[in-house]
Amino acid sequence: MTRRSLSASCSLQRQGSAWQGGQAHSYPESGNENAAAADLLLNAALARWTASVSPAAMAVAYADWLCHLALSPSKQQHLLLQAADSGQRWLHYVEQALRPGLPGEPQPAIEPLAQDRRFEEAPWQRWPFNAISQGFLLQQQWWHRATSGVRGVSRHHGEVVTFTVRQMLDWLAPSNFIATNPVVLDAVLQSGGACLLNGAQKAAADIWRGITGAGADAPPAYAPGRNLALTPGTVVLRNHLIELIRYAPATPKVHAAPLLIVPAWIMKYYILDLSPHNSLVRYLVEQGHTVYIISWRNPDAEDRELSMEDYRQQGVMAALDAITAQSGARRINAAGYCLGGTLLAITAAAMARDGDTRLASVTLLAAQVDFTEPGELSLFVDESEVSFLEAGMWERGYLDTRQMAGAFQLLRSNDLIWSRRLREYLLNLPAVDSDLMAWNADATRMPYRMHSEYLRNLFLRNDLANGRYQAGGRAVALTDIETPFFAVGTLSDHVAPWRSVYKLLLLADADVTFLLTSGGHNAGVVSPPGETGRVYQIATHHEDTAYIDPDSWHACVEQHEGSWWPAWAEWLARLAGPLGDPPPPGPVLGEAPGTYIFQR
Repeated sequence: MTRRSLSASCSLQRQGSAWQGGQAHSYPESGNENAAAADLLLNAALARWTASVSPAAMAVAYADWLCHLALSPSKQQHLLLQAADSGQRWLHYVEQALRPGLPGEPQPAIEPLAQDRRFEEAPWQRWPFNAISQGFLLQQQWWHRATSGVRGVSRHHGEVVTFTVRQMLDWLAPSNFIATNPVVLDAVLQSGGACLLNGAQKAAADIWRGITGAGADAPPAYAPGRNLALTPGTVVLRNHLIELIRYAPATPKVHAAPLLIVPAWIMKYYILDLSPHNSLVRYLVEQGHTVYIISWRNPDAEDRELSMEDYRQQGVMAALDAITAQSGARRINAAGYCLGGTLLAITAAAMARDGDTRLASVTLLAAQVDFTEPGELSLFVDESEVSFLEAGMWERGYLDTRQMAGAFQLLRSNDLIWSRRLREYLLNLPAVDSDLMAWNADATRMPYRMHSEYLRNLFLRNDLANGRYQAGGRAVALTDIETPFFAVGTLSDHVAPWRSVYKLLLLADADVTFLLTSGGHNAGVVSPPGETGRVYQIATHHEDTAYIDPDSWHACVEQHEGSWWPAWAEWLARLAGPLGDPPPPGPVLGEAPGTYIFQR
């Protein structure tokens, strides 16, 4: 019996039985509801003071590290020797810096990491600030060695300790304080202290807005409908969860198969339709594709019961049904970004299981289907952290935008937190505005049930990769998908590390074209042609060829200059069918970018 006939047979047996569909969800208040509610209220109150970081999780991680460090005399000896060596190198550097008559600058005791630009400006080479910065970098290096490589510490606990210690050191860096930052001191002298006074006023205004939730006095420099999300189109479907936008054709002829884009619901969809010059949607329309995109509703407390299955059915499946009915297309290409890509993969697996053959291809943009190595976001995801987070969501009915935004900012605290405060509060420099930064600040909420299911079923249990994830009450497997995949990973992605995205090759029985591009989770995807400094690698893994590990792949695949968009467009065109007249317009429920995009 073939795989297809076996699947159909099992389906018929289930339909003929009293089998109950649906995926059960275990709420933290299940059981003794009165006692559980008291526990949840306590945890929710505590979460407001700890930014939803579980004290229990932190205590266990540090206890694991400290106990094993105490049981590792060789590690202790190594750290003592490292401390002595660092001290000797720093003293040698100070001696060089203080000795007059030496040609050139003293040789540094340590070089900062490539991405660390805190001490690169010329004033940091003056005494005593050069010695202060060198001492800090040596201390930072020592603490990294102290918190990593301790025998017996669990990998997760070790990463948590290393990450939190790095956050504390970033906070205590000499660049963050007036007395130890020569750039700030120079600005104070030049402005007569006005930079600090004006910066303090900005800080007070930001704090007040954070407390009250009030918006900025001046209109934002970038806003959807004004200078963002401008690609012409119409809303052709609206339900409680989505608006489906169809973009107007930009060419006389279009490909037969439309393209549906499923963005992540954690942020607004217009990351893929930013300014006209870097809009992926506009680029695809100009290549002759009929593009549809989902705009997710921003849920509130009344939506606490929305589930992952609701997002699949009312989101992706509703969009596919509308596209099929309105365009008459028999085949549809689909692309998913970040969480939207994960949901698209689940949907494609369920469609393959059920014999729904409408998908011509599946593209995953910085999206994971295996969560064994999910990157630094996993630092915030273990049983203790998820339970603690659930308490806060249980109280509100949703995950607050500030909580998720704060987690992402911590992953790049030097760039997104401390450097911003240095520029705006100490140097009184204007805020750096860009379309991408405006989009990044436009966060959305997430329903309690859906986010709990996502964290538990995917992050904690990795059900999708292990064939346990259920859609429509039945398990799905990515191996059922026979349509070709196109997967994009980005080199410096903190959210979906490219090696994790690459794991699709281990789970798919179809051809997978994998593309690795420079940049991060957002800037790597938003990579229009014409920008300098962009590179990418691309190769297709056929289902009957041997597996290549990601590092070997990275080392041997040819590198190309420029944007990856044309390479994807060429691949997509081969699967989009012949060119012909655009399909008839669907019902017009409003003009793009719709209404859900403006929900706060």
